[in-house]
Amino acid sequence: MTAVPRLVLSAPASGHGTTALSIGLLAALADRGLTGAGFKVGPDQVDAAYLGLAAGRPGRILDARLTGPDRLAPLFAHGAAGADLAVVQGTMGLYDSVSGRPDEDSTAAVALRLRSPVVLVVDVAAMGQSVAALVHGFRAYDEQLWLGGVILNRVASPRHETMLREALDDLGVPVYGALRRHELPPVLPARRHGVLPAIGGEAEAVRAVRRLGDAVSATVDLDRLLGLARSAPPLAVTAWSPEPVEPVAVPGAPVVAVAGVAGGSYSHPETAELLRAAGAEVVTVDPLCDEELPAGTRALVVGAGLPEAYAEQLSANRRLCIAVAELARTGRPVLAEGTGLLWLARELDGAPMCGVLDAAGHTRDGLVVGYREATACTPSVVAPAGAVLVGHKQHAAVLTPRAGQTPAWSWDGGTPEGFVWRGVHASQLSLHWAAAPEIAGRLVAAATAEPAGVEGAEATR
Repeated sequence: MTAVPRLVLSAPASGHGTTALSIGLLAALADRGLTGAGFKVGPDQVDAAYLGLAAGRPGRILDARLTGPDRLAPLFAHGAAGADLAVVQGTMGLYDSVSGRPDEDSTAAVALRLRSPVVLVVDVAAMGQSVAALVHGFRAYDEQLWLGGVILNRVASPRHETMLREALDDLGVPVYGALRRHELPPVLPARRHGVLPAIGGEAEAVRAVRRLGDAVSATVDLDRLLGLARSAPPLAVTAWSPEPVEPVAVPGAPVVAVAGVAGGSYSHPETAELLRAAGAEVVTVDPLCDEELPAGTRALVVGAGLPEAYAEQLSANRRLCIAVAELARTGRPVLAEGTGLLWLARELDGAPMCGVLDAAGHTRDGLVVGYREATACTPSVVAPAGAVLVGHKQHAAVLTPRAGQTPAWSWDGGTPEGFVWRGVHASQLSLHWAAAPEIAGRLVAAATAEPAGVEGAEATR
Protein backbone atom coordinates (compact mmCIF):
# COMPACT_ATOMS: atom_id res chain seq x y z
CA MET A 1 0.00 0.00 0.00
CA THR A 2 1.37 3.39 -1.01
CA ALA A 3 -0.09 6.68 0.24
CA VAL A 4 1.60 9.55 -1.60
CA PRO A 5 -0.15 12.87 -2.26
CA ARG A 6 -0.16 13.26 -6.03
CA LEU A 7 -1.36 15.28 -8.99
CA VAL A 8 -1.34 14.74 -12.73
CA LEU A 9 -0.94 17.93 -14.76
CA SER A 10 -2.28 17.67 -18.27
CA ALA A 11 -3.77 19.87 -21.00
CA PRO A 12 -6.16 19.79 -23.96
CA ALA A 13 -3.13 19.60 -26.28
CA SER A 14 0.59 20.30 -26.44
CA GLY A 15 1.66 23.91 -26.01
CA HIS A 16 -0.61 24.91 -23.11
CA GLY A 17 2.25 25.28 -20.60
CA THR A 18 2.13 21.96 -18.76
CA THR A 19 5.91 21.53 -18.75
CA ALA A 20 6.64 24.95 -17.26
CA LEU A 21 3.88 24.65 -14.68
CA SER A 22 4.96 21.16 -13.58
CA ILE A 23 8.55 22.28 -13.12
CA GLY A 24 7.47 25.49 -11.44
CA LEU A 25 5.16 23.65 -9.06
CA LEU A 26 7.95 21.36 -7.88
CA ALA A 27 10.31 24.33 -7.49
CA ALA A 28 7.67 26.24 -5.51
CA LEU A 29 7.19 23.27 -3.21
CA ALA A 30 10.95 23.01 -2.66
CA ASP A 31 10.99 26.69 -1.66
CA ARG A 32 8.46 25.80 1.03
CA GLY A 33 10.71 23.04 2.32
CA LEU A 34 8.51 20.26 0.94
CA THR A 35 9.92 17.21 -0.79
CA GLY A 36 8.60 16.71 -4.31
CA ALA A 37 8.97 13.91 -6.82
CA GLY A 38 8.65 14.50 -10.56
CA PHE A 39 7.45 12.10 -13.26
CA LYS A 40 6.92 12.48 -17.00
CA VAL A 41 4.38 10.47 -18.96
CA GLY A 42 6.04 9.02 -22.05
CA PRO A 43 9.68 8.62 -23.09
CA ASP A 44 10.86 12.25 -22.73
CA GLN A 45 14.02 12.14 -20.61
CA VAL A 46 14.57 15.89 -21.05
CA ASP A 47 11.37 16.94 -19.28
CA ALA A 48 12.02 14.30 -16.62
CA ALA A 49 15.49 15.75 -16.00
CA TYR A 50 14.11 19.25 -15.39
CA LEU A 51 11.44 17.87 -13.09
CA GLY A 52 14.27 16.20 -11.20
CA LEU A 53 16.26 19.43 -11.00
CA ALA A 54 13.23 21.23 -9.57
CA ALA A 55 12.48 18.47 -7.06
CA GLY A 56 16.06 17.81 -6.01
CA ARG A 57 15.75 14.08 -6.70
CA PRO A 58 15.82 12.05 -9.94
CA GLY A 59 12.97 12.72 -12.33
CA ARG A 60 11.55 9.55 -13.83
CA ILE A 61 9.43 8.57 -16.79
CA LEU A 62 6.19 6.57 -16.71
CA ASP A 63 5.89 4.93 -20.10
CA ALA A 64 3.43 2.09 -20.57
CA ARG A 65 4.95 1.11 -23.92
CA LEU A 66 8.50 0.83 -22.59
CA THR A 67 7.83 -0.83 -19.25
CA GLY A 68 4.36 -2.34 -19.68
CA PRO A 69 1.27 -0.75 -18.11
CA ASP A 70 1.31 -3.01 -15.05
CA ARG A 71 4.67 -1.58 -13.94
CA LEU A 72 3.55 2.07 -13.96
CA ALA A 73 2.09 2.20 -10.46
CA PRO A 74 4.94 0.18 -8.86
CA LEU A 75 7.55 2.40 -10.56
CA PHE A 76 5.65 5.48 -9.40
CA ALA A 77 5.53 4.19 -5.84
CA HIS A 78 9.27 3.50 -5.94
CA GLY A 79 10.17 6.95 -7.27
CA ALA A 80 7.73 8.83 -5.01
CA ALA A 81 8.77 7.16 -1.75
CA GLY A 82 9.13 9.73 1.01
CA ALA A 83 7.77 12.63 -1.05
CA ASP A 84 5.32 15.21 0.27
CA LEU A 85 3.85 15.54 -3.23
CA ALA A 86 4.36 13.72 -6.50
CA VAL A 87 3.78 15.69 -9.69
CA VAL A 88 3.14 13.75 -12.89
CA GLN A 89 3.54 15.81 -16.06
CA GLY A 90 1.36 14.58 -18.88
CA THR A 91 2.16 14.32 -22.55
CA MET A 92 0.29 15.89 -25.49
CA GLY A 93 -3.45 16.14 -24.80
CA LEU A 94 -5.06 14.38 -21.86
CA TYR A 95 -6.56 11.57 -23.95
CA ASP A 96 -3.90 11.43 -26.69
CA SER A 97 -1.64 8.48 -27.47
CA VAL A 98 1.30 8.64 -29.83
CA SER A 99 1.26 4.85 -30.17
CA GLY A 100 -2.47 4.60 -30.87
CA ARG A 101 -3.16 2.87 -27.53
CA PRO A 102 -4.91 5.56 -25.44
CA ASP A 103 -6.35 3.00 -23.02
CA GLU A 104 -2.77 2.10 -22.02
CA ASP A 105 -0.42 5.02 -22.48
CA SER A 106 -2.37 8.28 -22.62
CA THR A 107 -2.03 10.67 -19.70
CA ALA A 108 -5.62 9.84 -18.76
CA ALA A 109 -4.78 6.12 -18.63
CA VAL A 110 -1.79 6.81 -16.37
CA ALA A 111 -3.92 9.00 -14.08
CA LEU A 112 -6.48 6.21 -13.75
CA ARG A 113 -3.80 3.66 -12.87
CA LEU A 114 -2.39 6.02 -10.25
CA ARG A 115 -5.87 6.92 -8.95
CA SER A 116 -4.75 10.51 -9.16
CA PRO A 117 -6.66 13.75 -9.58
CA VAL A 118 -5.95 15.61 -12.82
CA VAL A 119 -5.43 19.35 -13.05
CA LEU A 120 -6.02 20.62 -16.57
CA VAL A 121 -3.74 23.45 -17.73
CA VAL A 122 -5.61 25.53 -20.31
CA ASP A 123 -4.16 28.23 -22.54
CA VAL A 124 -7.02 30.73 -22.57
CA ALA A 125 -5.34 33.50 -24.57
CA ALA A 126 -7.99 33.30 -27.30
CA MET A 127 -10.86 31.99 -25.20
CA GLY A 128 -13.73 33.34 -23.13
CA GLN A 129 -16.79 31.56 -21.75
CA SER A 130 -16.06 28.69 -24.13
CA VAL A 131 -13.52 27.48 -21.57
CA ALA A 132 -16.49 26.01 -19.70
CA ALA A 133 -17.53 23.93 -22.71
CA LEU A 134 -13.96 22.76 -23.22
CA VAL A 135 -13.45 21.71 -19.61
CA HIS A 136 -16.91 20.14 -19.40
CA GLY A 137 -16.08 18.03 -22.48
CA PHE A 138 -12.83 16.78 -20.97
CA ARG A 139 -14.54 15.96 -17.68
CA ALA A 140 -17.47 14.18 -19.30
CA TYR A 141 -15.44 12.22 -21.86
CA ASP A 142 -14.44 9.60 -19.28
CA GLU A 143 -16.57 9.40 -16.16
CA GLN A 144 -13.88 7.37 -14.37
CA LEU A 145 -11.35 10.18 -14.67
CA TRP A 146 -10.99 12.50 -11.69
CA LEU A 147 -10.72 16.03 -13.10
CA GLY A 148 -9.94 17.98 -9.95
CA GLY A 149 -9.71 21.47 -11.43
CA VAL A 150 -7.88 23.75 -13.82
CA ILE A 151 -5.05 26.25 -14.01
CA LEU A 152 -5.55 29.07 -16.49
CA ASN A 153 -2.54 30.14 -18.55
CA ARG A 154 -1.99 33.28 -20.64
CA VAL A 155 -4.89 35.23 -19.15
CA ALA A 156 -5.16 38.66 -20.78
CA SER A 157 -6.43 40.87 -17.94
CA PRO A 158 -8.25 40.92 -14.60
CA ARG A 159 -11.56 41.24 -16.45
CA HIS A 160 -10.68 38.23 -18.62
CA GLU A 161 -9.83 36.23 -15.52
CA THR A 162 -13.15 37.11 -13.87
CA MET A 163 -15.05 36.00 -16.98
CA LEU A 164 -13.21 32.68 -17.07
CA ARG A 165 -13.65 31.98 -13.36
CA GLU A 166 -17.37 32.72 -13.50
CA ALA A 167 -17.84 30.37 -16.46
CA LEU A 168 -16.01 27.55 -14.67
CA ASP A 169 -17.75 28.25 -11.37
CA ASP A 170 -21.07 27.46 -13.06
CA LEU A 171 -19.63 23.97 -13.74
CA GLY A 172 -18.36 23.55 -10.20
CA VAL A 173 -14.78 23.24 -11.47
CA PRO A 174 -12.17 24.78 -9.14
CA VAL A 175 -9.60 27.20 -10.56
CA TYR A 176 -6.26 26.76 -8.78
CA GLY A 177 -4.42 29.57 -10.47
CA ALA A 178 -4.35 32.09 -13.29
CA LEU A 179 -1.18 33.24 -15.01
CA ARG A 180 -0.88 36.30 -17.23
CA ARG A 181 0.64 36.01 -20.68
CA HIS A 182 4.08 37.14 -19.52
CA GLU A 183 4.25 35.17 -16.29
CA LEU A 184 5.33 31.83 -17.71
CA PRO A 185 8.13 32.77 -20.14
CA PRO A 186 10.11 30.26 -22.24
CA VAL A 187 13.19 30.31 -20.02
CA LEU A 188 14.39 26.70 -20.17
CA PRO A 189 17.59 26.01 -22.14
CA ALA A 190 17.13 24.91 -25.76
CA ARG A 191 16.08 21.29 -26.09
CA ARG A 192 19.04 20.55 -28.36
CA HIS A 193 21.11 20.57 -25.15
CA GLY A 194 19.04 17.64 -23.92
CA VAL A 195 19.23 16.60 -20.29
CA LEU A 196 22.73 17.98 -19.74
CA PRO A 197 21.88 21.46 -18.35
CA ALA A 198 19.47 19.87 -15.87
CA ILE A 199 21.53 16.94 -14.60
CA GLY A 200 24.66 19.10 -14.73
CA GLY A 201 23.03 21.81 -12.61
CA GLU A 202 24.12 24.49 -15.08
CA ALA A 203 23.45 28.07 -13.99
CA GLU A 204 21.02 28.80 -16.84
CA ALA A 205 18.91 25.77 -15.99
CA VAL A 206 18.93 26.52 -12.25
CA ARG A 207 17.87 30.13 -12.88
CA ALA A 208 15.10 29.02 -15.23
CA VAL A 209 13.69 26.54 -12.70
CA ARG A 210 13.84 29.15 -9.95
CA ARG A 211 12.03 31.68 -12.14
CA LEU A 212 9.27 29.20 -12.94
CA GLY A 213 8.96 28.41 -9.24
CA ASP A 214 8.56 32.10 -8.42
CA ALA A 215 5.86 32.43 -11.10
CA VAL A 216 3.88 29.50 -9.72
CA SER A 217 4.24 30.69 -6.12
CA ALA A 218 2.83 34.08 -7.10
CA THR A 219 -0.12 32.86 -9.16
CA VAL A 220 -1.17 29.37 -8.02
CA ASP A 221 -2.99 28.49 -4.82
CA LEU A 222 -0.50 25.94 -3.54
CA ASP A 223 -2.41 25.16 -0.35
CA ARG A 224 -5.55 24.19 -2.24
CA LEU A 225 -3.52 22.14 -4.72
CA LEU A 226 -1.86 20.30 -1.84
CA GLY A 227 -5.30 19.64 -0.39
CA LEU A 228 -6.43 18.12 -3.68
CA ALA A 229 -3.27 15.99 -3.90
CA ARG A 230 -3.71 14.73 -0.33
CA SER A 231 -7.23 13.60 -1.13
CA ALA A 232 -5.87 10.96 -3.53
CA PRO A 233 -6.59 7.51 -2.05
CA PRO A 234 -3.83 5.04 -1.14
CA LEU A 235 -2.54 2.90 -3.98
CA ALA A 236 -2.89 -0.83 -3.36
CA VAL A 237 0.43 -1.58 -4.97
CA THR A 238 3.86 -2.84 -3.96
CA ALA A 239 6.63 -0.44 -4.91
CA TRP A 240 8.97 -1.62 -7.64
CA SER A 241 12.26 -2.90 -6.30
CA PRO A 242 15.52 -2.83 -8.28
CA GLU A 243 16.27 -6.47 -7.79
CA PRO A 244 17.66 -8.52 -10.69
CA VAL A 245 15.58 -11.45 -11.94
CA GLU A 246 18.41 -13.83 -11.06
CA PRO A 247 20.83 -12.40 -8.48
CA VAL A 248 24.41 -12.74 -9.61
CA ALA A 249 27.01 -14.12 -7.21
CA VAL A 250 30.11 -12.07 -7.94
CA PRO A 251 33.49 -12.11 -6.20
CA GLY A 252 33.63 -8.42 -5.36
CA ALA A 253 31.82 -5.58 -7.06
CA PRO A 254 32.92 -5.00 -10.67
CA VAL A 255 33.19 -1.35 -11.62
CA VAL A 256 30.59 -0.37 -14.20
CA ALA A 257 31.06 3.10 -15.65
CA VAL A 258 27.78 4.85 -16.53
CA ALA A 259 27.98 7.91 -18.78
CA GLY A 260 26.74 11.11 -17.18
CA VAL A 261 27.76 13.93 -14.88
CA ALA A 262 27.86 14.30 -11.11
CA GLY A 263 24.15 15.19 -10.99
CA GLY A 264 22.89 12.21 -12.95
CA SER A 265 23.40 9.88 -15.87
CA TYR A 266 22.21 9.73 -19.46
CA SER A 267 20.32 6.54 -18.58
CA HIS A 268 17.06 6.13 -16.71
CA PRO A 269 17.65 6.25 -12.92
CA GLU A 270 16.50 2.64 -12.66
CA THR A 271 19.54 1.54 -14.71
CA ALA A 272 22.07 2.39 -12.00
CA GLU A 273 19.74 1.06 -9.31
CA LEU A 274 19.49 -2.30 -11.07
CA LEU A 275 23.23 -2.47 -11.63
CA ARG A 276 23.92 -1.87 -7.93
CA ALA A 277 21.33 -4.48 -6.98
CA ALA A 278 23.08 -6.94 -9.30
CA GLY A 279 26.35 -6.39 -7.46
CA ALA A 280 28.13 -3.69 -9.46
CA GLU A 281 29.97 -0.63 -8.21
CA VAL A 282 28.48 2.11 -10.38
CA VAL A 283 30.79 5.02 -11.17
CA THR A 284 29.96 8.02 -13.36
CA VAL A 285 32.13 8.90 -16.33
CA ASP A 286 31.65 12.20 -18.17
CA PRO A 287 32.29 11.55 -21.89
CA LEU A 288 32.65 15.29 -22.53
CA CYS A 289 35.25 16.07 -19.86
CA ASP A 290 36.84 12.96 -18.32
CA GLU A 291 39.97 11.91 -20.15
CA GLU A 292 40.03 8.36 -18.84
CA LEU A 293 37.65 5.70 -17.62
CA PRO A 294 37.30 5.21 -13.85
CA ALA A 295 39.96 3.01 -12.34
CA GLY A 296 39.16 -0.67 -12.70
CA THR A 297 36.32 -0.19 -15.18
CA ARG A 298 35.07 -3.55 -16.46
CA ALA A 299 31.97 -2.35 -18.34
CA LEU A 300 30.55 0.85 -19.80
CA VAL A 301 26.92 1.95 -20.23
CA VAL A 302 26.02 4.98 -22.36
CA GLY A 303 22.33 5.87 -22.15
CA ALA A 304 20.20 7.51 -24.81
CA GLY A 305 20.03 10.83 -22.95
CA LEU A 306 23.46 11.88 -24.26
CA PRO A 307 22.63 14.79 -26.62
CA GLU A 308 23.67 14.69 -30.28
CA ALA A 309 24.45 18.42 -30.06
CA TYR A 310 27.68 17.61 -28.20
CA ALA A 311 29.29 15.56 -30.95
CA GLU A 312 32.15 18.05 -31.33
CA GLN A 313 33.07 17.76 -27.65
CA LEU A 314 32.85 13.97 -27.79
CA SER A 315 35.23 13.93 -30.74
CA ALA A 316 37.67 16.35 -29.10
CA ASN A 317 38.09 14.11 -26.05
CA ARG A 318 40.58 11.86 -27.83
CA ARG A 319 42.09 10.25 -24.74
CA LEU A 320 38.74 8.93 -23.57
CA CYS A 321 37.88 7.78 -27.09
CA ILE A 322 41.05 5.70 -27.10
CA ALA A 323 40.27 4.27 -23.66
CA VAL A 324 36.75 3.27 -24.73
CA ALA A 325 38.09 1.65 -27.90
CA GLU A 326 40.58 -0.35 -25.84
CA LEU A 327 37.86 -1.46 -23.41
CA ALA A 328 35.77 -2.71 -26.33
CA ARG A 329 38.75 -4.36 -28.04
CA THR A 330 39.48 -6.46 -24.95
CA GLY A 331 35.92 -7.83 -25.00
CA ARG A 332 34.55 -5.95 -22.02
CA PRO A 333 30.81 -5.12 -22.10
CA VAL A 334 30.03 -1.77 -23.74
CA LEU A 335 26.33 -0.92 -24.03
CA ALA A 336 25.51 2.20 -26.02
CA GLU A 337 22.18 3.71 -27.02
CA GLY A 338 21.25 6.75 -29.08
CA THR A 339 24.19 9.13 -29.40
CA GLY A 340 26.31 6.50 -27.65
CA LEU A 341 26.14 4.45 -30.85
CA LEU A 342 27.40 7.44 -32.85
CA TRP A 343 30.21 7.96 -30.33
CA LEU A 344 31.43 4.41 -30.92
CA ALA A 345 31.49 4.90 -34.71
CA ARG A 346 34.50 5.75 -36.83
CA GLU A 347 33.33 9.33 -37.41
CA LEU A 348 30.32 11.62 -37.22
CA ASP A 349 29.95 14.39 -39.82
CA GLY A 350 33.65 13.99 -40.56
CA ALA A 351 34.78 14.31 -36.92
CA PRO A 352 36.65 11.27 -35.54
CA MET A 353 34.93 9.29 -32.81
CA CYS A 354 36.00 6.18 -30.86
CA GLY A 355 36.41 3.94 -33.91
CA VAL A 356 34.96 0.88 -32.21
CA LEU A 357 32.45 0.36 -35.05
CA ASP A 358 33.36 0.47 -38.73
CA ALA A 359 30.59 2.92 -39.57
CA ALA A 360 30.22 6.62 -40.27
CA GLY A 361 27.45 8.87 -38.99
CA HIS A 362 25.95 11.91 -40.62
CA THR A 363 23.30 14.35 -39.44
CA ARG A 364 20.13 14.85 -41.45
CA ASP A 365 17.26 17.31 -41.24
CA GLY A 366 14.35 16.11 -39.19
CA LEU A 367 14.02 13.50 -36.47
CA VAL A 368 13.36 9.78 -36.43
CA VAL A 369 10.93 9.29 -33.54
CA GLY A 370 8.84 6.34 -32.45
CA TYR A 371 8.47 3.07 -30.57
CA ARG A 372 9.73 -0.22 -31.96
CA GLU A 373 8.88 -3.77 -30.91
CA ALA A 374 12.32 -5.20 -31.54
CA THR A 375 13.62 -8.74 -31.79
CA ALA A 376 17.21 -9.46 -30.80
CA CYS A 377 19.05 -10.72 -33.90
CA THR A 378 22.22 -11.77 -32.11
CA PRO A 379 22.89 -13.09 -28.60
CA SER A 380 24.53 -10.37 -26.54
CA VAL A 381 24.94 -9.02 -23.05
CA VAL A 382 21.55 -7.31 -23.49
CA ALA A 383 19.39 -10.25 -24.57
CA PRO A 384 19.46 -13.74 -26.05
CA ALA A 385 18.68 -14.09 -29.74
CA GLY A 386 14.95 -14.03 -30.35
CA ALA A 387 14.08 -11.96 -27.27
CA VAL A 388 11.44 -9.30 -27.95
CA LEU A 389 11.65 -5.91 -26.22
CA VAL A 390 10.00 -2.53 -26.80
CA GLY A 391 12.29 0.46 -27.25
CA HIS A 392 12.10 4.07 -28.34
CA LYS A 393 14.04 5.93 -31.02
CA GLN A 394 14.65 9.67 -31.26
CA HIS A 395 17.58 10.85 -33.34
CA ALA A 396 18.60 13.03 -36.26
CA ALA A 397 21.96 11.45 -37.12
CA VAL A 398 22.12 8.07 -38.84
CA LEU A 399 24.89 5.53 -39.42
CA THR A 400 26.16 3.98 -42.63
CA PRO A 401 25.96 1.02 -42.58
CA ARG A 402 22.85 0.85 -40.43
CA ALA A 403 23.94 -2.48 -38.95
CA GLY A 404 27.04 -4.61 -38.55
CA GLN A 405 27.62 -8.17 -39.70
CA THR A 406 25.83 -9.24 -36.51
CA PRO A 407 22.98 -6.75 -36.04
CA ALA A 408 21.45 -5.92 -32.70
CA TRP A 409 17.75 -5.66 -33.58
CA SER A 410 15.14 -6.23 -36.24
CA TRP A 411 11.50 -5.17 -36.40
CA ASP A 412 8.60 -5.22 -38.80
CA GLY A 413 8.86 -2.69 -41.58
CA GLY A 414 12.55 -1.97 -41.17
CA THR A 415 15.95 -3.42 -41.96
CA PRO A 416 18.11 -4.76 -39.11
CA GLU A 417 19.80 -2.11 -36.99
CA GLY A 418 22.66 -1.85 -34.55
CA PHE A 419 25.91 -3.64 -33.84
CA VAL A 420 26.94 -6.59 -31.71
CA TRP A 421 30.68 -7.14 -31.65
CA ARG A 422 32.62 -8.92 -28.90
CA GLY A 423 31.11 -7.37 -25.73
CA VAL A 424 29.65 -4.36 -27.55
CA HIS A 425 25.91 -3.85 -28.00
CA ALA A 426 25.18 -0.54 -29.73
CA SER A 427 21.94 0.75 -31.21
CA GLN A 428 19.86 3.90 -31.48
CA LEU A 429 17.02 2.02 -29.81
CA SER A 430 16.58 3.03 -26.18
CA LEU A 431 15.33 0.49 -23.64
CA HIS A 432 13.97 0.90 -20.13
CA TRP A 433 15.70 -1.69 -17.97
CA ALA A 434 12.77 -1.97 -15.56
CA ALA A 435 11.03 -3.91 -18.34
CA ALA A 436 13.97 -6.32 -18.57
CA PRO A 437 15.87 -6.23 -15.26
CA GLU A 438 17.82 -9.31 -16.33
CA ILE A 439 19.97 -6.97 -18.47
CA ALA A 440 21.71 -5.77 -15.31
CA GLY A 441 22.48 -9.30 -14.19
CA ARG A 442 23.78 -10.29 -17.60
CA LEU A 443 26.02 -7.23 -17.75
CA VAL A 444 27.43 -7.71 -14.25
CA ALA A 445 28.11 -11.38 -14.97
CA ALA A 446 29.91 -10.45 -18.20
CA ALA A 447 31.87 -7.72 -16.42
CA THR A 448 33.01 -10.20 -13.80
CA ALA A 449 34.04 -12.93 -16.22
CA GLU A 450 37.32 -12.84 -18.07
CA PRO A 451 36.81 -12.14 -21.80
CA ALA A 452 37.60 -15.13 -23.96
CA GLY A 453 38.50 -15.58 -27.58
CA VAL A 454 39.41 -12.01 -28.48
CA GLU A 455 43.05 -12.58 -29.31
CA GLY A 456 43.61 -12.64 -33.02
CA ALA A 457 40.03 -11.72 -33.84
CA GLU A 458 39.46 -9.44 -36.77
CA ALA A 459 39.26 -5.74 -36.11
CA THR A 460 36.22 -5.42 -38.33
CA ARG A 461 33.01 -4.37 -36.69
